[in-house]
Amino acid sequence: MSAQQVRDGFTELYGTEPEGVWSAPGRVNLIGEHTDYNDGFVMPFALPHTAVAAVSRREDGVLRLHSADVEGGVVELRLDDLAPDSDRNWTAYPAGVVWALREAGHAVTGADIHLASTVPSGAGLSSSAALEVVVALALNDLYELGLQRWQLARLCQRAENVYVGAPTGIMDQTASACCESGHALFLDTRDLSQKQIPLDLAAEGMVLLVVDTRVKHSHSEGEYGKRRAGCEKGAALLGVDALRDVPYGELDAALARLGDEEEVVRLVRHVVTEDERVEKVVALLESGGDTRAIGPVLVEGHASLRDDFRISCPELDLVVDTALASGALGARMTGGGFGGSAIVLAEAADAESITKAVEEAFAAAEFTAPRVFEAVPSAGARRLA
Repeated sequence: MSAQQVRDGFTELYGTEPEGVWSAPGRVNLIGEHTDYNDGFVMPFALPHTAVAAVSRREDGVLRLHSADVEGGVVELRLDDLAPDSDRNWTAYPAGVVWALREAGHAVTGADIHLASTVPSGAGLSSSAALEVVVALALNDLYELGLQRWQLARLCQRAENVYVGAPTGIMDQTASACCESGHALFLDTRDLSQKQIPLDLAAEGMVLLVVDTRVKHSHSEGEYGKRRAGCEKGAALLGVDALRDVPYGELDAALARLGDEEEVVRLVRHVVTEDERVEKVVALLESGGDTRAIGPVLVEGHASLRDDFRISCPELDLVVDTALASGALGARMTGGGFGGSAIVLAEAADAESITKAVEEAFAAAEFTAPRVFEAVPSAGARRLA
């Protein structure tokens, strides 16, 4: 989706040229799932797939929204009417950002916005965060708000948590706002400290495939919230601020203290071991050794998400099992779960045969055909024109 296409779409809709065009990417998470709302560690990188927005300011308290990807005309909203839980449509994401900016005291007086996105919706690749971040960056630039990228991410998270009503962590918005080309982002979600970790799989003869199962998920439905509440219960029972504070070396003792709280035990075990897996992957990548060594860590992560967190599904398990049986170096589900996508680390020479095996396995199981593409660490949000 080119900047010029979105610019032209804006002009056709609103009858004037936009003041600028911005983009923000989706993300894939290499490792670190359901750790972000537990103050833990994550390691996403930005995809080349982006949400693109052409935007102009208004001064009359009106927000006009249009998406090239959704049927229907321009949606017009009054800023004074924006309120949490007032919108169950796609417009809640950009409108929520405007609400969050105004709630934080920033003088946004309206906007005309035209959006188009190549981030697959419902695939666990943060299509909603891309929409939020591209609008936030555009308004930050146009209204000269002076907010840093991490601050924009925080406001976008507040929009999704409070306005949309989805209890997501900070990872998706931070990845979209802050990732750099050729790197994965090692993010401490407690203090938002960041470290860019070089990730050039092509130079080592590897690829990372994303397999979109086309099974849709929704974070704002109950299962995600149940897992988060269970993690918070575990932290409370263990007397810590967040599960991040349970040392990996003391995990067995902590689980023993939880007694017969079987579900909480499983959730705690996943989060603590997943934080350890993130740190292990960072150490492997920074050591300058063979990146192939991260493959088994990805597989361990999938087993934990499947068996302890219980958020996998038959389609995701089939991707992982088939890819590993076909020679993949590692594989796991990625994203919030209950559908969405899996990632497969493979030798570049094996990518085609693994893709074919997964497609054939889905056909044999009579599942909807998956979408498979290579994930290349790409740039974060930016102004295009």
